[in-house]
Amino acid sequence: MTTKELKQKSIIYRKKILQYIVKAKAGHTGGSLSSTDILNVLYNKVMNVSPQNFTSTDRDRYVQSKGHCVEALYVVLADKGFFPEEDLDTLCKYQSKYIGHPTRKVNGIEQNTGALGHGLPICVGTALAAKLDQKDYRVFTLMGDGELPEGSNWEAALSAAHYKLDNLCAIIDKNTLQITGPTADVCNTDPLDEKWKAFGWAVREVDGNDVEALSATFAALPFEKGKPSMVIAHTTKGKGVSFMENEVKWHHGVPNKEQYEQAINELDNLLLTL
Repeated sequence: MTTKELKQKSIIYRKKILQYIVKAKAGHTGGSLSSTDILNVLYNKVMNVSPQNFTSTDRDRYVQSKGHCVEALYVVLADKGFFPEEDLDTLCKYQSKYIGHPTRKVNGIEQNTGALGHGLPICVGTALAAKLDQKDYRVFTLMGDGELPEGSNWEAALSAAHYKLDNLCAIIDKNTLQITGPTADVCNTDPLDEKWKAFGWAVREVDGNDVEALSATFAALPFEKGKPSMVIAHTTKGKGVSFMENEVKWHHGVPNKEQYEQAINELDNLLLTL
């Protein structure tokens, strides 16, 4: 997929994320929009995973540790054909399996997540299993910067380096905001690059809303033989919608009719510029 096609995909994905959040009257809007480009590049250019090979032991694995932003993942999985997109009309409805956090009841979801700090430990075990089984598949996880104070992340970080899991790539969606405010004010974890390097990881930083830069970064995996790879993706919460960008209140906000129309209009105008 070309860079232009990826850019178009990201805008279309953002429109669909808003569409289904508005219909459900619930959702984590800001973080879903900040992580859209990462998911887009992973599923459309990087990972070896599809509806056709999802039961294969050789598929790449993706676990969304920041599970509350599942709307972005659902939209991408529907686009890839894991389930009919119209299923998302039931998002967050009574008895729907499309709930507000990832669940293995949904085709394409590897692991149930939502309790923060779980994705990386799961992926460390999965990557270690690949090494023991002499399999070539890779393991990816997307983490939020707001979940990094969870101690389980750092236990997993130590283990990944100890076992030389260079088949593991963790991505931090560093949009600098969480539900109650800036991450630096709630529980500061900076400098992230120095911390992860000290824990034995190979680290790269990238504009997490630039599909071309993301593609180049993932193409360089593993960053260093014998070390797990960490991508610190600098993103904008609410990316693509002017009044949502860098606003804490859109962590869990649902647009009203006028806001939704404005957001879609802005995204449509972005499409015209490509």
